[in-house]
Amino acid sequence: MKTFQSFSPTDAYHEATKHSWLSVRQRSGGLDWSTQPSVYKNYPADLPRVSLLEADPLKRFLYRVAGITAKKSYPGVEYYLRTNPSAGALYPNEVYFQARGVEGFADGIYHLEVASSSAVLLKPIDESEGLEAALEDSRRRRGLLLFVSGIYWRSSWKYRDRAFRYVLLDAGHLLGSAEAAALLWEKAYTIRYRIDREGLNRFFGFGRKEGILSAFDMSTPEEAEVRLPDGSLEQVDPTGSFEPDERIETVYRASGILQGCKEMRESSSLPFDKEAWAEAIFRRRSIRQFSRRSISKEEFLQIFRWARAPVPSDCDEALELYCVLNRVEGMEPGLWRDGNYLKRGDFSAEAGYLCLEQDLGKESAVTIFMVSSGKNYAPLYQKAGLIGHRLYLAAEVQGIGASGIGAYYDDEVREFLGSEGKILYAFAIGH
Repeated sequence: MKTFQSFSPTDAYHEATKHSWLSVRQRSGGLDWSTQPSVYKNYPADLPRVSLLEADPLKRFLYRVAGITAKKSYPGVEYYLRTNPSAGALYPNEVYFQARGVEGFADGIYHLEVASSSAVLLKPIDESEGLEAALEDSRRRRGLLLFVSGIYWRSSWKYRDRAFRYVLLDAGHLLGSAEAAALLWEKAYTIRYRIDREGLNRFFGFGRKEGILSAFDMSTPEEAEVRLPDGSLEQVDPTGSFEPDERIETVYRASGILQGCKEMRESSSLPFDKEAWAEAIFRRRSIRQFSRRSISKEEFLQIFRWARAPVPSDCDEALELYCVLNRVEGMEPGLWRDGNYLKRGDFSAEAGYLCLEQDLGKESAVTIFMVSSGKNYAPLYQKAGLIGHRLYLAAEVQGIGASGIGAYYDDEVREFLGSEGKILYAFAIGH
């Protein structure tokens, strides 16, 4: 068995940020509301903008990736929900994209500005330059090339060192949101992790506050190669406040070193009605309380099959889904994985306890734990977020609620599951 000192930097980070019954109770101090970071990044008002609120397939696609879907108001607090969920509604990610040969958009590099529901042109490009140069295959590409970044202070303001986990999960939800929109548009895509993060970060002028995590490629390569555009963009403050965290910055750098990546070239087609899927994208919410009603076996299996469908990427990591079946008609309660029971019995109370004693894990029809022994931390965590997004939409399209759970007693979950892998995400599904 490995000692702590023999862990990789990403393993060491994961180990150091585990929750336990004791660590949760030892945490002290509240939130400093005077340093609350902004959840919106806005470039100067004089830059050209393209509205995404028009009934055009491409603009509809972009809006479905990260558009605003609802406003929530509470005494002294007002915030907006988006197509992509986020832990604590902190939204620690941004989306940038390159358009080349795309109708309605000048060839260039854009920021998807959520607050104004528009795309901001940051820099025009010519035929000899482009962000394709940051991919392993640096050939010029026609179409859309999206990049997801992480802004850790938006999350670490509340979640401290564990925040990088949420940054990656939420990035995965954004990739899942892009996938959902691409499937509706019937466009092929590949997720790319083998990218020149440092070169992209320099070009965008991010400094230490923001960093590229992944790309969502919907483009077609040509023969000619391109170079990254000369110079860098003007730095824009994405938060309004900032407190550095050396542990998070260290694991971010370490997570960009990928080893033994396996490509997944197989893609998946949408198994649901397109009109219902389109509605589900905008209707999706994180449920806060279940009524303890059952779901049917076919509803559960439909959700599970979609969660297990291939995710095309250049660094695919294997994930296991352990399902605590609490209330599924036609299925005996128990711990279930890939069609086989590992334990039989009512484990709803255990599932609730493991999810930091939240009723969500206890009162759901199914509580799912995502586990991986993969070595490439950023790809495997983002894949977990993408699968979480699939779970949300596959439940919503069938009229079933869902909620992602990023906090759990890590080691106790592993012991309950009988697994040596990393616990990445928990998910509750039900009525």
